[in-house]
Amino acid sequence: MASPLEVQLILCDAAQAEARTGKVHMLGAGWSVTSSPTQHAVALLIKVPWDRANQKLKLSLQLRDGDGKPVELSTDQGPASVQAEGDIEVGRPPGLAPGSMLDASFALNVPPLPLSPGRYEWHLDLAEKTESAFFTVR
Repeated sequence: MASPLEVQLILCDAAQAEARTGKVHMLGAGWSVTSSPTQHAVALLIKVPWDRANQKLKLSLQLRDGDGKPVELSTDQGPASVQAEGDIEVGRPPGLAPGSMLDASFALNVPPLPLSPGRYEWHLDLAEKTESAFFTVR
């Protein structure tokens, strides 16, 4: 059985992930109430166990409404959900002691969204790990 991932999901005004170091640079981090239209970022701080290095881990991040349904916005191509998907893979540097955690990061900068007042959730599925960050639009 593989060791568990550690994940922190943080809402902020803006974020930039540094792939080389696993660091995330954030501005205005830690809020839970905002106004509309929202312009914000979602930052993920991920600790990958030594035994999970060099493995692709599926990542899915989706914006959901207060009922847990995907938020859909109108686009020129029709309704589209607000989400990001992909894989992360962290290499194990030579000489790293067994049992060490490896840093990984991900940042999604979200353009202004015309969200109605209410409660929302950024829902993350990363490998077998599930995390959520909730916020309210007033």
